Amino acid sequence: MSGKVVLVTGASRGIGAAVARRLASEGDKLALVGLEPEELRQVAEECGPDAGWWEADVTDLASLQAAVDAVVERYGRIDVVVANAGIAAPGFTRSMDPAVFERVLDVDLYGVWRTVRVTLPHLLASKGYLLLVSSLAAVVHIPGLASYTVAKAGVEAMGNSLRAELRHLGVKVGVAHMTFVDTDMVRGVDEHPVFGKVRTGIPLANRVYPLDFAVEKFVRGIRRRSRVVHVPGWIGPLKAVRALIPHVVEFGSRLSVAKADRAALADIETRGATVSTRASGAGGQADSAKVAQR
Repeated sequence: MSGKVVLVTGASRGIGAAVARRLASEGDKLALVGLEPEELRQVAEECGPDAGWWEADVTDLASLQAAVDAVVERYGRIDVVVANAGIAAPGFTRSMDPAVFERVLDVDLYGVWRTVRVTLPHLLASKGYLLLVSSLAAVVHIPGLASYTVAKAGVEAMGNSLRAELRHLGVKVGVAHMTFVDTDMVRGVDEHPVFGKVRTGIPLANRVYPLDFAVEKFVRGIRRRSRVVHVPGWIGPLKAVRALIPHVVEFGSRLSVAKADRAALADIETRGATVSTRASGAGGQADSAKVAQR
């Protein structure tokens, strides 16, 4: 299964960059798409001479289309697409910056849709594999990450629909559900003076897994063209009891959320909503800088 042309969005850092490195080490040709040119260049160098990188914003259809066209011009095909680009912005729905809430949806949900739209003709030609990166947040809806939860639930639903739509055309579709993994984005959330404490106090969300652990799961799923990738495996059985999960979350957070709500309002009063509820981690900062340039 090696030797494939694999396009990864959000490839500048985190799970996207790590999966790209692993696939390249096994003989695949990596097409890296993201916002941070210096980071992309570095990852491409680490992926070897067959790797290429293209700066593109998944919220800009023309930018993304140009990158995909350039990938196909260089490699002649696309065999695998990992729709991974994403940001997270902690904040309670009633008080976070509305522009930031909507930006998370634009990147994490509509960005996946745009990625599917522009790459699908090439996956149809190669009878390839499409992996949409959702999250445990699609299953466990924790307070303080509503925008991220909404987006990732939508990605899961999109993948389920696409799987049925594309099966007869030879394209396999997978959805990855990943819990908190040691990346810049997760570290950024944990560094927030309010919402880092909210996450660690909620059952099923209070452990951070090593990045290498997630990479192994992703690469295995890509090689097998799996319909689901669970990081870790217990997310699969957890889906069978979805109806009970909101009750568990509400019970587990009943004491912490009221206190956090007051703290969030105080933090917004001190730092402003734009800073307090901005996208987390270096990748989130890069996205915020891109928005500011417009």
